[in-house]
Amino acid sequence: MNSGFYIILSAQFLSALADNALLFAAIGLLREMHAANWYTPVLQQFFVVSYIVLAPFVGAFADAIPKGRVMFISNNLKLVGCAAMLFGVSPLFAYGIVGLGAAAYSPAKYGILTEYLAPEQLVAANAWMEGATVMAIILGAFLGGVLLDPHITHTLAHNLPWPVAGDIARLAVLLIGMLYIGAAVLNLFIPATEPDHPPPSRDPMALLVDFWRSFRQLWRDPLGQVSLAVTTLFWGAGATLRLVVLAWALVMLHFGIQQASQLTAVVAIGIALGAVIAGKFVRLTDSVRVISTGIIMGVVVMSISVVTSPLLAAILLLLIGILGGFFVVPMNALLQHRGHLLMGAGHSIAVQNFNENLSILIMLGLYGILDRAGLSITLITFLFGAFISLSMLAIQVHFRDIDPSRHE
Repeated sequence: MNSGFYIILSAQFLSALADNALLFAAIGLLREMHAANWYTPVLQQFFVVSYIVLAPFVGAFADAIPKGRVMFISNNLKLVGCAAMLFGVSPLFAYGIVGLGAAAYSPAKYGILTEYLAPEQLVAANAWMEGATVMAIILGAFLGGVLLDPHITHTLAHNLPWPVAGDIARLAVLLIGMLYIGAAVLNLFIPATEPDHPPPSRDPMALLVDFWRSFRQLWRDPLGQVSLAVTTLFWGAGATLRLVVLAWALVMLHFGIQQASQLTAVVAIGIALGAVIAGKFVRLTDSVRVISTGIIMGVVVMSISVVTSPLLAAILLLLIGILGGFFVVPMNALLQHRGHLLMGAGHSIAVQNFNENLSILIMLGLYGILDRAGLSITLITFLFGAFISLSMLAIQVHFRDIDPSRHE
């Protein structure tokens, strides 16, 4: 890999690190405002709705101009959302602006790899990119917790003028904004590439029709169905699980928000470990067989609802991550493979992003409804795990006779 690739990788890492840390800073602001608990899932809904609404268009935008420029524009839109949060705009709306930038950033950061690198380098490049993203999730949760720790940032916050002026959560937002600025600087040095698949039409209706055609084609394909069903459920559950664990740790373990946010990073570490294990031992033709792992994952989620030991909680959360990474990585590979054969990788990624983020939106909404209805976090956690297990069991039974090797 040459230096240009590492500039792309570094820019992506800083931008993703800021996204994940900003989530916890925004939650800290909501807590300072004494907002109801159900505001937390709504906060992330404001972020993911952009992925759903913009899915038919962001791919075309990324293909219309050099992708390094797309990354620069999208990252700066995230910076605008961060600044809006700092200067008093509702965390919900400000994080929604960040979501607009993230939705446009996603296809560019992967698409530029195919334009810049030789085909034989793409597998290694994608592995680096996925590794950087997981690391950003882990460190983002850790950084968010550290910045919200009054023992660490109290003195600095009280020595700064407005708009921080002693507000620890706003200080966190200010420092996270520096990460976006760093990513923007790196984006300026991303090597220029020429778009290799410019959209045939920029007419919004034509783009919608093309997206709908790809959506139906992938859902009608047997292997497309099973891989979309599993990945859609997993990422919806994963995003919701992060917030469920956060609330659960505050209540059951009596953690502060900084400790609870760091505990959520344990799941991301497990996903990385599970992904490595799957990459070593699971073949593409055996991918459907790992669905049973998802059933077990749901059972483990149910079990943490009654745990009160931080050590045992960390072990179980690590196990949840390992199980999740082990079954979702083969499903992701299967989906990318089918998408490449049926319609092209770019279209399939757009369809996948749409489904996964729609799932996140719905599941966060259900979590918010349950919390607003007054259910205890232990019961919500148990119901959440039961939903995962029963859904995975239904998928396994429905697709029990499918054989990936017959659909090549």
